[in-house]
Amino acid sequence: MQDKRRITLKDIARDLGISISTASRALNSYSGISDETIKMVKDYAEKHNYVPNSIAVNFRKNKTLTIGMIVPELVHHFFSSVISGAISEANKQGYRLLVSQSDESLNNEIRACRSMLAGSVDGLIISISNETQEGSHIREFLDEGKPVIQFDKIIENLKTPKVITDDFESAYIAVKHLIDQGYKKIAHINGRKEVKNSIDRLQGYKQALLDHRLEFREDWVPHCTDISEKEGFDYAQQLMNLPTPPDAIFCITDLVALGALNFLKKNGYKVPQEVGVMGFSNWKIAEVVGPGLSSVDQHGFEMGEKATSLLLELLKEGLTGENKTYKIDTDLVIRESTQKS
Repeated sequence: MQDKRRITLKDIARDLGISISTASRALNSYSGISDETIKMVKDYAEKHNYVPNSIAVNFRKNKTLTIGMIVPELVHHFFSSVISGAISEANKQGYRLLVSQSDESLNNEIRACRSMLAGSVDGLIISISNETQEGSHIREFLDEGKPVIQFDKIIENLKTPKVITDDFESAYIAVKHLIDQGYKKIAHINGRKEVKNSIDRLQGYKQALLDHRLEFREDWVPHCTDISEKEGFDYAQQLMNLPTPPDAIFCITDLVALGALNFLKKNGYKVPQEVGVMGFSNWKIAEVVGPGLSSVDQHGFEMGEKATSLLLELLKEGLTGENKTYKIDTDLVIRESTQKS
């Protein structure tokens, strides 16, 4: 039976009666190696389908050409779009992307970070979990001289480049659209109180109400823990059972908005005539639910491309990066759930 084992540099050197270092230099056309030897080695390598061991080569260069990415959820339209953008950019520049999921758990995130650091990824792209606040496990990369790019959900005082959505402005525009449609009692199902993008979206919501002289009520702003469809359903029920119920609900994500829509439809509320619903992230499902869900498009693919491009630029320069923030523009996507006129 023919030996299917891949030929190695050691095999080439042995079969041609030269040293391994000479074979290696010949394959790379180094000066000091005769043209005859270079041709002999390259012809032999081509004839025997020699493929260089890129892992070993890059190990000697102190690089693996692999970058890590940690996201809260893999099965999530926004994060899957970010991952697609990151893979696209990494592939263009000859890098591989290793992806892990924290499942919104700090402990999982720490384990993923340390596993990637032990596996010698060249750098890290991360969107922190809802439980993450301090980030010493992320600083371990910086301590090793490896760059980190934070995106979407970030730790502000961790000095790395950051790629984010302008959550304040995006929330403001979303709520202004509801106001322009004639809604006057607008609730906001928010995220965790300590998470930056939840804080910024809440502030954008409040500012839009203030600028348009509309009432803000604490009981119109419940806070999610899991950011789930069930919480959207339960909080919509809670809001609509208040003595003064809202006539529109702005939700922290499309998944929460979907839960709110389900409650309203099951209980006979007319959307958007009686109650408007606005989401955030523009999941694919926003197009297909009935009525179609208005949402804020975060352009996840572009965010993934940008974060990866920044990381690879730092790797080329041998830097860990400045504490600089890059904002990805959003678009408001209007569908039936808010379109009264």
